[in-house]
Order: sequence, then structure tokens, then C-alpha cells
Amino acid sequence: MTANVLGRETSPYLLQHKDDPVHWRPWGEEAFAAARAQNKPILLSVGYAACHWCHVMAHESFESEAVAALMNAHFVNIKVDREERPDVDAVYQAALQAMGEQGGWPLTMFLEPGGRPFWGGTYFPPESRWNRPGFPDVLKAMDRIWREEPGKIAHNAAALKETLEGLGRPEGGGVLSMETVDRVANLTLGLVDMERGGTRGAPKFPQVPLFRFLWRAHLRNGGVPLRNAVLTTLDNICQGGIYDHLGGGFARYSTDEEWLVPHFEKMLYDNAQLVELLSEVWCKTQSPLYAARVGETVAWMLSDMTTGGEGRAGESPRALNKDAGESPRALNDAGESPRALNKDAFGLASAYDADSEGEEGKYYVWSEAQVDALLGAGAAAFKKTYDVTAGGNWEHKNILRRDPRAGLSGDEPALAAQRETLLAARKKRIPPQCDDKVLADWNGMAAAALAAAGAAFDEPAWIEAAKNIFAFVQTRMTGADGRLSHSWREGRARHPATVEDLAQMARAALALHQATGEERFLAAAEKLAEAAARHYWDDAQGGYFLSAADTTDVFQRTKPVMDNATPAGNGAMAEVLARLYHLTGRDEYRARAEALLQALVPARAEAQIAVPGLLCAFEYLERPVHIVVASEGEGAAMLARAAHALAAPAKIVQCVTDGTRLPPSHPAHGKGPVNGRAAAYVCIGRTCGLPVTEPAELARSS
Repeated sequence: MTANVLGRETSPYLLQHKDDPVHWRPWGEEAFAAARAQNKPILLSVGYAACHWCHVMAHESFESEAVAALMNAHFVNIKVDREERPDVDAVYQAALQAMGEQGGWPLTMFLEPGGRPFWGGTYFPPESRWNRPGFPDVLKAMDRIWREEPGKIAHNAAALKETLEGLGRPEGGGVLSMETVDRVANLTLGLVDMERGGTRGAPKFPQVPLFRFLWRAHLRNGGVPLRNAVLTTLDNICQGGIYDHLGGGFARYSTDEEWLVPHFEKMLYDNAQLVELLSEVWCKTQSPLYAARVGETVAWMLSDMTTGGEGRAGESPRALNKDAGESPRALNDAGESPRALNKDAFGLASAYDADSEGEEGKYYVWSEAQVDALLGAGAAAFKKTYDVTAGGNWEHKNILRRDPRAGLSGDEPALAAQRETLLAARKKRIPPQCDDKVLADWNGMAAAALAAAGAAFDEPAWIEAAKNIFAFVQTRMTGADGRLSHSWREGRARHPATVEDLAQMARAALALHQATGEERFLAAAEKLAEAAARHYWDDAQGGYFLSAADTTDVFQRTKPVMDNATPAGNGAMAEVLARLYHLTGRDEYRARAEALLQALVPARAEAQIAVPGLLCAFEYLERPVHIVVASEGEGAAMLARAAHALAAPAKIVQCVTDGTRLPPSHPAHGKGPVNGRAAAYVCIGRTCGLPVTEPAELARSS
């Protein structure tokens, strides 16, 4: 009998289970071969390191000798980190939903030895409660049905297989125009909680792709309800308990309607997306609150999340000395190969757990007595600002939050000093575990966000950090064959890349090209787009598959279309293609973007609400705001800074020595400096405005 072999894995989630009495195996042919040889069904358990209910089920069932005995006797048991293998998770989440169940983690699925699912669920308690069967009862029932009713197994598996095959053929047929996009934005408003922000009801997720779409609709047409939907959401997120007011960074979601009680895990992807959206909205509002949250969250990302470089997760890389105001050394300044220049490169870890010392949120909450003891005479003002009471605002404890209507106050310096006092005390607690694996797509999101925020706020150190993160993925996570890997940890790059890895790294390359003007980043984006076309594109029906054609260990290839907590790969790739078309003038990029949109945009407006990434990409294709800065020197740099801070939807900023460097098809082709002075040309769609030579005049054009 094979023992638990997870100890040889790199995933922190799998390593959490290496000492379970369950004979866990990682996903792969070895496990499937064992299931075929033993004629046993597969029990597939999918989760991730920061998942609270994954921990609960582990403690209740997977650490139980009695439950493990049932699992080992009747099943081949496979454990998957859904962050390492999102392509595997996507298939079986869809299978569960096809059964009429709500998806989530932990995911518990029962498969035939060939990988076809036939039944499943999410969390199961150790005994029947909450109208859910006990996990041992489920195991016994599945074993009995497998042995005694093979026809039922085959029927269920065949029905699910037919449904899952549709994942590779999403229904398209939508015909888009900018008027259609505006109608969908206004239709989406019906889902928004206009009092507290987010979508109606609980739980509340940030849903950045959706609110980015609404913000850009506001920038286009000035709709006040669209503006209020986004600002109300961001104000509540920035001031609520979902934000870590001491250490910076946002939790994954709020369990209630008020944004008070977070699910305390912190994910890199949420924070990257919120930094980018807050920076974009700040360009219009100049909100001090948004500027503060961006700065605090970036500081948290670049201190607590760094890994793989000269520092580890929880330690800043030596190259980024925030206290001294130093920036990491720029890569490739001398034109050397990026593979050779990676000394300063570092990655960002995936997440921090919700639990510490076996209790969700323990690291983050406070009693009134603790606050009083630490702050003394100044405690009263702090408690009033941060909703600290004797009875607590959550389970007799206090989650720090602020009034979303109040904004920042004149007492911010004093409050900042008090926060530092509490933070110093909090650091003495046992912290949540950090999942320090580096994921290519999430690091691409972070690099894009840091580059965009650095350009908007004129923070060169953030742009340098983005360069170093991008370099890390390019060098440490790319094989000798030039193919990208999805994850990295402790010196090992593993698992095949998904199209979302390529899409988000290409977005990061374009953001860095926009922020720096360096042509190497445009070349990198084109190379990633070429790899996506070669390995992921569906020649028969259009659109990109999540997994590559030569990724052979997935039961069903899927096409990511709908945006969820993270943007779908097809929406991100459509944006990349549209931007590449305008930057290079190459018609093949436009043709592929149009083919993608035609294949995947749903026909019904109600269904288009679920694909805001595709709709934003369409705007980039049809109506970009392309700002060209022509000339060099300080005058051009000042205009570029103004362009980066300009509030505009589907914005593309490009710096050239003169307009002859632009593609001949570009409306600003041939335009250049005016009377020897650097000039900016704001082109909307196919029409360019008059040249602008003063940064203040350019700023007024938003």
C-alpha cells in the first residue's frame, strides 16, 4: 500500500497534508495508473493553503485515523492545490455546478480511474449536520455504489462528461458596439448595492473586473450612478474591516453586507487588482484616501510578500530599501540578456492564511482592554475612529474599521503613530502562515499594478519593483525551451502555464512599456502573445483554452470567459491583442482580437454582465484613448507624467522621438515636436486632437 507521498511536493498546501494518515498522491499519471490497476475510484480533494474550511475538513477528517482508513481502503486519494493547477480545478468545479451544487473549496470529487467525475461536493462534516451527510457516510456510500451499481456510475459520468465538453465551446454570437457596452454597464447597476457598494447581499467580494468596467463607462459618458457605484464600493472597501488598517493590504472578501468581517486570508491577486483600480480612479478623483491605501498596500506587498530574491516572504529584498528611499537596480540597462541579469529579481508570494493558532482572524482582532493598555490616554480618540468598544463588533472582539463616509481626518498623523504602536504589538503574535509559492499570473497582475500605480503617482521605485518581479518570472520561471511555468517555490519551477499566465505577464509587459518607454517590454508582450497563439488558441472555434495543447493530464480543456475574483484569460488576452494592434499596427493582432470577441461574447446583454473583461477589451480595440508624446528630454518626461495621471478609459500612453516611429496606420503617424518643444497628441479612436505642449493643459483634457 502506497503511503502519503506529498512530502516531495513544493506546494505549501500539499505540504500541510504530508503527515496525514491518508495515502495522498499528487495529481498525475502515477495516481491514475494506480486507480486503473486497483480498479478503485479516485477521491479528489482540491483546496489551497489559505482556505479556512480546507483546514477545518483536514482537522476533522483527513487527520483522523478512522476516516483515513476508509479512504485508503476504498479510494486512490489525490490532493490538488487549486492555485498550482487552476486548469484541473476549473473542470471539477464546473462538474459540481452541473450537479446543481454551489462550487467552492474544499472541493471533494469522486472520479472514475480515467478522471471522469461522477459525484461530489465541497466541505463534508465528520458526522451528519447542517443538512449535510457526514464524510464517513459519504465514503461508504460511494464505495458501495462503485461496487454494486456500476451502471449508475457510468450514467452519471457520461452525463457530466457531455456537460463538461461544453466548457471548451462557450456560446458566443454577441455583436458589440460602444452603445451596447454602455447599455450593459447601465444594466449592471441593477446588481450594485448603492448604499454600501459591491453587489447586493452577502458575502461581498471586491469584484474588481466588474467595477473597473463600470468606472470606464463613467469616464466615457459621465454617468453619475456609475461613478457613485464605484466610489461607494471603494470607500467602503478602503475603510471597512476587509482592509488591514495596521499592516496594509485587503482581505479576500467580507462575510457580511457591511464590509466589516473579512474572511481574513489575504490574496496577492486581490491586492494587485485593487492597487490598479484605486490608482485609475485616483487619476480622476485625486482622493487622499485612495492614495493612502495604494501606498500602504504597495508597501505591504513589497515587504511582507517578497520571496525568491535576496529576501524571503516577510522580508524586503535588500535591493528595495524603503526606509532609505532606494530603488532596486534597473534590469537590462546595459542591454544584457534578461536571463543573465536577475540579481535584483524577486517574486511575490501568493497569500497569507486566514487562521493563526487554529483560529480564524486571531492575529488581526483586538479587545478594548488591549487597545487601552497600548495607547493609554490617546485610546479614546482611536477607539472612536476605529469602532473599538467594550463588547466588540465581532464575536466580542474588535475588527478595526472606519466610517466610509468620513474620509481621512485632520488627526491622521496622531492616528498613524497609534497604528504603529498597535502594529508593533501585533508583530509579537504568532502570524498566519504565508503561502510563499510564486504564481506567474498573479505576479503578472502585481507587476502591471505596480507599473501603472508608479506611473500615475510618479513613484519610480514602484516601477523598478515591477521590473524586478517581471524579471523574476521571465528568468526563474521560464525553461530552456522558452516555455513559461505556472508556479515556483524553493528554486523549482513547476506545472504547465495556463493562458492566464501568458495574458497577465503580457499585460505586465505592456504596463512596463507604457511606464518606461522601453521597447524590450513591447517585444516581450509580443513574444507572449505569440506563445499563446501557438499553444492555446482554438483554430476550430476561436478563443484560448486555459491549458496548452500539450498539457495532457487534464480531463477536459476549458476556455476561461467569465471574470470572477480574477480576470478570465480570454478577456485579458483580448485586451493585450487590442493594445498590441494600436502599438504596432500589425493587422493580425486586430484580426485575432475580433475573432476572439466574436467567438466568446455572449449574445444576451444579461450574460454580457459576466464578461466585463471582454467588454473593456472591445473598448481598447474600438475607442482607445491613445496619448502619444513626441520628443525626448525633460519636456517630454513632464508631458509623459501628465499623461500617466490623466483620467481616461482604455488609455494607452506611448513615447516616441517623433511620429514617424508610429505605425503608418496610426492617426498620429508623422506628427512630432512643435517649434522644437515636446508635444502630446491625444487620439481617440481614429482622430487626434491638436498638439499639447504644456503638462497643465494636458491634465485639463481629462
